[in-house]
Amino acid sequence: MSASSHVRAGLVAPCAADRYGLAMHTLQGKVVVITGAASGIGRALALRAAGCGARLALSDVDATGLAQTGEQATAAGAKGVHTRVVDVSDRAAVEAWAAEVAAHYGWVDAVVNNAGVSLTGDFAELDPADMEWIMGVNFWGVVHGSRAFLPHLIASGDGHLVNISSLFGLVSMPSQSLYNASKYAVRGLSESLREEMLVAGHPVQVTVVHPGGIRTGIARNGRAAGRHDLAETARRFDEKLARTTADEAARVILEGMLKGRARLLVGADAHVVHHLARLVGARYQDVVARFAKRFESS
Repeated sequence: MSASSHVRAGLVAPCAADRYGLAMHTLQGKVVVITGAASGIGRALALRAAGCGARLALSDVDATGLAQTGEQATAAGAKGVHTRVVDVSDRAAVEAWAAEVAAHYGWVDAVVNNAGVSLTGDFAELDPADMEWIMGVNFWGVVHGSRAFLPHLIASGDGHLVNISSLFGLVSMPSQSLYNASKYAVRGLSESLREEMLVAGHPVQVTVVHPGGIRTGIARNGRAAGRHDLAETARRFDEKLARTTADEAARVILEGMLKGRARLLVGADAHVVHHLARLVGARYQDVVARFAKRFESS
């Protein structure tokens, strides 16, 4: 579907919501920062926000994909599009980008720390370099983005920080130890930061998002170790687990942001697995282990 057809077909998320505490109630004219915007959920968020008349600041390490998203967002109705190739694991680069965005637009209303990567492999077989890589993007990228943009969000008087965790930030899965660790860390950071904003009385809402299986290229573009073949892992993920489109995920995220939600589960699978884990307690790990054996042999 083309960028403009999102608007024509009425598929953009509601662009405004009733006031919910201090929550941002509209995207019209707002400056929205999105990392990992070259594809997947990041691109879908950019197009939906563009359709609502937002001003966008987009980043990714994929220059070609980022440029395409920028062009599509402009066609979809964005009031402004500013793009920059940024490695979110590089603190200095993120800080420089935050200053650049603030100088370009004059303010920042919302930040979505969406950039993420995957690493599949049994813990004992993981390469330390890969372990540092995934934590650098998935966790430190969120830390750097939150820290660099937070002063601008506070100054806006109506800011919102959205950090993308995962269903695997609520329950653990075998062969995903470092991915789990990074996403649990994002959850802990986000919940603590939300509490700090409440204690300090700062006008910033914080939302942590836990998507289930989303149809993006994260598995295909990730890394694998040991007995796990990347192509086969990606095939299984795409065919058996990725049930929710990136566009639907973006709709849920933007609607949740406008309503000031503290936690968002995205996809029916996220709701089912999360509630099952709460129901059975730590025994969910035994259930997951049995499922994983069948899944890997399928």
